[in-house]
Amino acid sequence: MREVRLKTRNDIRGIYDSCKIVAQLLVDIEVMIKPGISTLELDNWAEEYIRDRGAVPAFKGYRNFPATLCVSLNDEIVHGIPGDRKLKEGDLVTIDVGADLAGKFSDTARTYAVGNVDVEKKRLMETTKMSLKAGIDAIGNRSYISDIGRAIQSTIQSAGYKVVRDLTGHGVGFSQHEAPTIYNYPVEEENMRLRNGMVLAIEPMAAIGSEKIFCASDGWTLKTLDGSLSAHFEDTVAIWEGKVAVLTCLNDRLAEELFGGGVRS
Repeated sequence: MREVRLKTRNDIRGIYDSCKIVAQLLVDIEVMIKPGISTLELDNWAEEYIRDRGAVPAFKGYRNFPATLCVSLNDEIVHGIPGDRKLKEGDLVTIDVGADLAGKFSDTARTYAVGNVDVEKKRLMETTKMSLKAGIDAIGNRSYISDIGRAIQSTIQSAGYKVVRDLTGHGVGFSQHEAPTIYNYPVEEENMRLRNGMVLAIEPMAAIGSEKIFCASDGWTLKTLDGSLSAHFEDTVAIWEGKVAVLTCLNDRLAEELFGGGVRS
C-alpha cells in the first residue's frame, strides 16, 4: 500500500483555495448545460475560468488527457473527452474537474440533467448524490476507509442500482491522485484508520444496469458494458481534529472556519 501524505492545516488552506475555484465553476457552469451546447464549448469556457483565477487545469495533460473537463454523457461513467458532440434534451451529463493552484490540487464532479429528464434519471442522480453524503457522513473519530465504502454501497444498492466497483476515489492535494484508494464498497484487506490531515476525493459512481465497464476506442472514456445510464458525484474533503470539512462545497461552514482566509505564513 502506498504511503499516505498527511497535510498540515496550512497545506489544507491552499488546497481549499483550489477547491473553491472548481466548486464555484460547477455552480456557474450549470446555466450553460442546455440542449445544443457542445461539450467542447463547455471545456473551453472552463479552461478560461480556471486560468482567470490564477490556477491551471489539473486534468489537462495529466497522463496525456487532452482537456480541462471530463464530460461524460449517459452511459459514459467518467473520462469523456470534450468535442463536437452537443447536449440533447433528456441527457445526463457528468462534469468532472480539478485545478492546480500553486501546487495544491482539487477534484470534484457533478451529474446534471439536460433539460427535462424522466423520473428514473432523477432518481439515479439523487441516489448517487445521497451516497456521496452518506460516505462523507461515515467519517468520524474512529472511522476506517471501509466505513466510507460501506455507506456508499448501502445507499446505492438499497435503491436497486449497481456500484461501479472498478473505479474509486483517492487521496488528493499535493498531486492529482494520491494514496489511499477510497473504494465505493468495503474492502477490509486494504483498510486503514482515517487520520488527521488526510485529504480525500470521495466519488461514488452508480449504474442502473450492469456494474461492469469497458473503455471506448478513444482510450479514455469508460462506459457501462450494457449501455445503461450512470451518474457520478465527487467532493474533496479534509479530516481535521476528528471532523470532516467538505472543501468543494461552497457553503460548508466548517471548511471556512478551519481553512478560510487563504494560505498563511
